Amino acid sequence: MLNVIDLRGRTPSTSELRRALPRGGTDVASVLPIVAPIIEAVREGGAQAALEYGEKFDQVTPTSVKVPKEVLAEAVDTLDEKVRVALEAAISRVRKAHAEQKPSAHTTTLAPGATVTEIFVPIERVGLYVPGGKAVYPSSVVMNVVPAQEAGATSLVVASPPQKDHGGWPHPTVLAACALLGVDEVWAVGGAQAVALLAYGDDAADLQPVDMVTGPGNIFVAGAKRLVQGVVGIDAEAGPSEIAVLADSTADPVYLAYDLISQAEHDDLAASVLITDDEQLAKAVDREIDARYTVTRNADRVASALSGKQSGIVLVDDLDQGVAVADAYAAEHLEIHTANAREVAERIHNAGAIFVGAYSPVPLGDYAAGSNHVLPTSGTARFSSGLSTHTFLRSVNLIEYDEIALKEIGSHVITLADAEDLPAHGESIRARYEMMPTTQEQ
Repeated sequence: MLNVIDLRGRTPSTSELRRALPRGGTDVASVLPIVAPIIEAVREGGAQAALEYGEKFDQVTPTSVKVPKEVLAEAVDTLDEKVRVALEAAISRVRKAHAEQKPSAHTTTLAPGATVTEIFVPIERVGLYVPGGKAVYPSSVVMNVVPAQEAGATSLVVASPPQKDHGGWPHPTVLAACALLGVDEVWAVGGAQAVALLAYGDDAADLQPVDMVTGPGNIFVAGAKRLVQGVVGIDAEAGPSEIAVLADSTADPVYLAYDLISQAEHDDLAASVLITDDEQLAKAVDREIDARYTVTRNADRVASALSGKQSGIVLVDDLDQGVAVADAYAAEHLEIHTANAREVAERIHNAGAIFVGAYSPVPLGDYAAGSNHVLPTSGTARFSSGLSTHTFLRSVNLIEYDEIALKEIGSHVITLADAEDLPAHGESIRARYEMMPTTQEQ
């Protein structure tokens, strides 16, 4: 089922690897002409325009954008008890991991009386997008809300598409997750129109704009985030889910098959890639996939994703080349199934998250490992990180110098200001202290 790329006997450059490795990718720019009019319409027309797009795309119009508190309460009351317990367990682990990510303020003393203190200030109002297309994603509520709360964001709003089968409100399990987390402002709006409404708000409808929009979504959501960036901050333009597995002869082909299938289940464009130096393991994994993928309810979607150009098996000469390939691919999720898996994992530089060993599969991270599942896709793990408490914090420097400290460094500031032909910068220092009198007299 999986395409095979054989790199054995070759030493391809990073550039060659990026071209050769399986990658579907999404062309966000291609949807901007479609998305731009939506953004403009919502900027001008506010909630009413967003609701009209909801009727067009979701075939339903909720009675209000804001979900009433009684609807949230009912969602919790009717939530399956097992689901509630599972959500609470996931919330607990994700909260503990993200609480410990929060950095502390620190002061650097550069000279007597000269300090720079770095403090961390939370984003004040955050909009968290939770998709609602091919699946239900209460886990995305957890992964977005918890780090924002742990960062100290003072105001949170979750936006999720209205559901025709649920009275025009977002899916009840999504609403229940919001309520369990203490989020009482939920908007029944999805897609590009949700991103626009979060960015611009609507005073008449009592919908206040946010300072930052985070969360996964389809290509239209990604396009909307690109267009509103600058009006608000964004986390990333998320692409289809992807998994890469780096494995040697010690790996269990059944485990690998299920892990590759599990990510293919997300979307027809999802990517599943096996990197191995063991051809026999590769063949065994392919056989296990063929034998097992049909048991999932989403078999057609899995087959489409696994047979697509974005998925495949990459054969390498040895583990060293496998590590190089994994780094060039820069997977959203990377599993390590090798001898000394932790040592191998620590050699990897580029991955959204690394899952170490046979008992740390990606689905664990999707729900309850404690890590975040909103991760960089499409190779962007080479230069960006996944969602975390840090996402919702801003670093601010407090610069504090006394008289003596300013005198000590002031002459250098004047010299550099003159070198850049910005003399008023130097005069700002001279106005406080008549420095370098000999030079001025000349």
